[in-house]
Amino acid sequence: MRHAGRGLLITGTVLAVLGIVLAAGAFWTVRSDYTMVTFSGGSMEPTYAPGDRIFIARASGAKVRRGDVVLFGVPERFEGKPVVKRVIGLGGDHVVFDGTRLTVDDAPLKEPYLKDGEVDGGHGPYDVKVPAGQMFLLGDHRANSYDSRYFASGDPGTVPVTAVRGRVLDDATAPVVLGLGVLLGVVLALAGAVCTLVGGLKRRRRPAPPAPIAHPVA
Repeated sequence: MRHAGRGLLITGTVLAVLGIVLAAGAFWTVRSDYTMVTFSGGSMEPTYAPGDRIFIARASGAKVRRGDVVLFGVPERFEGKPVVKRVIGLGGDHVVFDGTRLTVDDAPLKEPYLKDGEVDGGHGPYDVKVPAGQMFLLGDHRANSYDSRYFASGDPGTVPVTAVRGRVLDDATAPVVLGLGVLLGVVLALAGAVCTLVGGLKRRRRPAPPAPIAHPVA
């Protein structure tokens, strides 16, 4: 009995430590690398609709690429609230819309994500040379997006890459797996605690002494 209790104590300790390490590591990674927000407004339809919950991978502007959908904040725009838009051009890019076609460095931009295929949305032509360290951003629903096109009077409508808070994930597999890792770690830690408790109880139990042998009376 005491041997079985010792085995449970060892097993429980291993499971508890493993569970705590797994849960803490996964939780820390989720908190430090990802966040989830509820999308509002219709500027990114049909890619994201109002009420959609989207995962954001925290990243600096240095990691942003053309075509990425990013969360960013500019104090003097959008009432200082963080917004989500798609990166069309980066520093050094020449973004031109001639009224019918959008090009970046003279190459037509393929945009399968557009709402109803609307390239313009009623704004009209624009010609922007994106400064170094800046981004030119547009919404996927051009007719319903307040974006870089409407700030042409100041630094040609661009946004500094330092304003980026994160990149929207197309695939939420990584944060979901990490979330499951947290749950698995908690389960292992609880299982370890139960094993340790049972093992401790078994080690405390002492076997009952043998009954005395009765001798016949002469």
